[in-house]
Amino acid sequence: MHSEKLWVPLWWWPAGLAVGALLAAEVHMGAPGLRAWLPYVLLLPFPIWALYWLSRMTVEVSRDESGVGELRVGQAHLPLDVIAKAAVVPATAKSAALGRQLDPLAFVQHRTWVKQMVLIVLDDPDDPTPYWLVSTQRPEDLVAALARPTPGDHA
Repeated sequence: MHSEKLWVPLWWWPAGLAVGALLAAEVHMGAPGLRAWLPYVLLLPFPIWALYWLSRMTVEVSRDESGVGELRVGQAHLPLDVIAKAAVVPATAKSAALGRQLDPLAFVQHRTWVKQMVLIVLDDPDDPTPYWLVSTQRPEDLVAALARPTPGDHA
């Protein structure tokens, strides 16, 4: 089993709050009364919400007792039996994988602040998607969880 949540870097939180406070101060600009504190009440929660929203993506591999498994990336899910293979895409090859080598039919869940990705090749004749490209902070663990044999695989 594998589970991770792709949080934004910690230094983004004070930076986001500083930008929100700066915008609120610009709106405030010394206005008396309600206009003095209202921009702070309205604008400071926005960066908190935005950073939390950016951090909502989870990557999970789960299996039930019978060995049937599923990969979940955010809202998308994929049965493990349609995965042909998985490989780590190192940080040095990330721009090529997302650029000139990217298949337009691929499913991509990319987070800029996550350095590595995993390429998951599919073997499903009913699905035109050739592969998934997923950001992950622990790529080796994800590949191992995807490759783990089910209890019925005793060949």
